[in-house]
Amino acid sequence: MIDLYSKISQLRQEGKDLVLVTVTEKEGMGPADVGKKMLVSEGNIAFGTVGGGAIEFYAREKCKEVLKSRESFTERYVLFDREVKVDTGEILLPMACGGRVTLFYEFVGPKQYVYIFGAGHCGAALARVLKPLNFFTTIIDERKMVIDALDDAADKKVNEGFVEYIEKHGLPDDRYIVVCTPSHTNDYNVLNKILELKIKPKYFGMLCSKKKIKDYLAKAFETYGKNIDLSNFYSPIGLETGGDSPEEVAISIAGEILSVYYGKEEINSHLRNNVIENLPYYKKK
Repeated sequence: MIDLYSKISQLRQEGKDLVLVTVTEKEGMGPADVGKKMLVSEGNIAFGTVGGGAIEFYAREKCKEVLKSRESFTERYVLFDREVKVDTGEILLPMACGGRVTLFYEFVGPKQYVYIFGAGHCGAALARVLKPLNFFTTIIDERKMVIDALDDAADKKVNEGFVEYIEKHGLPDDRYIVVCTPSHTNDYNVLNKILELKIKPKYFGMLCSKKKIKDYLAKAFETYGKNIDLSNFYSPIGLETGGDSPEEVAISIAGEILSVYYGKEEINSHLRNNVIENLPYYKKK
């Protein structure tokens, strides 16, 4: 018998989103006993059971919605062998045993996934700030000595070329991406690869000066055209909190990530707001 809680710990360490389905109520006959649990991971891979048959099939399909919405909820079902008309809003499932059952779908996973390109002082500080905030952080750097010197703040540490990592592993849409490599060239290459592959991050930005972002934008518009969607591009990255130590910069970036996560993007202290006065690059033309 599989230990579901050990499995949860293992899959969380691997950066997998999960849904834990638990039978919380049962009335009448049926195989779904209270307390039964099923764990469903990405790819609709399941461990454990909530009773088999139609209810389990339906639950596994429902888990796809939970993984997408990242929200937990409870749902009640009626199990029947012939069509039964109900007026309670319960969902009917074709099982001969009859009865009613309630399932709790619990999303198990981080708030979101943050990819940090560059494990220098600011990247390492950002991983430490994000650790208690329930973001899953992956930090990438081509310098083995820098990766080896990191503490355990990041959930995943990868010693690989910056662009090579994207080409090999990809970057899913709706993730958070921070670019703070040790060189302008590497920064630009990472951003260009995101645009080239048409990846759609929820948030991405570069640690840079106003001069550097203007230089990058000029080159990006020349290469990809002026109609590229930069609405989720935050550069210079971070909120205008003041301070330039790695820890202060990390707090500024983490604050901006939280503002996007909680839908507070319109606050006026984003550093990107002060790049171009007449038409900000991130406003759709």
